[in-house]
Amino acid sequence: MQGAGSRSGRVRLARPCENSSVGIQTQLRRAISVFRFVALGYPVLLGALAFETLVRPVEAALLVVVLAAWTGAVSHRYRHRGYEPKALYADLAVTAAAIAASSWALATDGVPISVGPWLAGSVLAWAAAWGRRSGAIAGAVVAAFGMVFRGGVHESTVNEAALLVLTGFVCGHLVRLGVKAEQRMREAAERNAAARERERLARDIHDSVLQVLALVQRRGTEIGGEAAELGRLAGRQEEALRALIRSESYRHPLDGQRDLRELVGRHEGADVTVAAPATPVLLPAETARQFAAAVASAVDNVREHCPASTRVWLLLEDDAEAVTVSVRDDGPGIAPGRLAEAAAEGRLGVAQSIEGRIRELGGTAAVTSAPGEGTEVEMRVPRLTAEAGGAGGDARRGR
Repeated sequence: MQGAGSRSGRVRLARPCENSSVGIQTQLRRAISVFRFVALGYPVLLGALAFETLVRPVEAALLVVVLAAWTGAVSHRYRHRGYEPKALYADLAVTAAAIAASSWALATDGVPISVGPWLAGSVLAWAAAWGRRSGAIAGAVVAAFGMVFRGGVHESTVNEAALLVLTGFVCGHLVRLGVKAEQRMREAAERNAAARERERLARDIHDSVLQVLALVQRRGTEIGGEAAELGRLAGRQEEALRALIRSESYRHPLDGQRDLRELVGRHEGADVTVAAPATPVLLPAETARQFAAAVASAVDNVREHCPASTRVWLLLEDDAEAVTVSVRDDGPGIAPGRLAEAAAEGRLGVAQSIEGRIRELGGTAAVTSAPGEGTEVEMRVPRLTAEAGGAGGDARRGR
């Protein structure tokens, strides 16, 4: 049956047991139901015109009643439960049985009358549920029964076979295109809504938080002493917030990827030097976000625990095998065993915010430090793991 994965570039059609697709497929179910009832007019009209020559007129009338009842029952089931596998298989089986019954009941002087367009109903249902390949297969099955019960291979049955197979294939292809277009429209609407929300948040931040931070920085500088240090920290946070607001990488990309280089570049400032490749370092959006959060935690640790004069160097490297970010500072360093002590005390900044995030992405984080020699945090995520994590990371985190 036809499905799709993100890597193959094919759109994922709804499985028959799913009821989540409420757009184009809901409309198709209704259209196919209308078509099937209208198509019943074909055997009714032919039977009425040739009623006097029918070999079994009573059985022919009963057959039409049964077809109408089945059409109503299966259309109702599709409408309320979606395309369930057992209903689809039953529909195809009833269609095959209708071909056999019509060759016996709808016959004039030994020549069977086809139930015509009604046969395409189950083929269209298969195509709408499972795609073009399944639609073509269903059409071939119905056509094969037609050849068996209506005199073998001749012009009439060959034409009918071609129409049924093409109908299933084309309908399935159009459904595929329609679902893909519907997904793109939904994603575009979500991006627009997210962009509007970001603009609203940016206005709120500018009108409240940024102004307060600017005031704290200015007043702290005027007062001096410990207040000046508080003002300096407020100024850093103000710069970081402004960079976040104006960063283009904060926008949701069309292809679901983020540029880690731009996310890391937000930290560049008077005391932070960033070195990165000249070309974008693209990762799945969630992977890039988690990686950038670990880097931000490492930079924040320097600002929280080191003197104001401490400088930070941030190096981003990208090769065919892995993406590596190193955060190095010239601060006082970390005493041996201090990180283990902090973790035992419940202070999990490095253990969770840095090592935990990188480990969850399938990578490694190493902290190298010595008293008086500064600290270096190296975070490395393999390329294949990072790309796979973009598709499955949310599921691993239980989202």
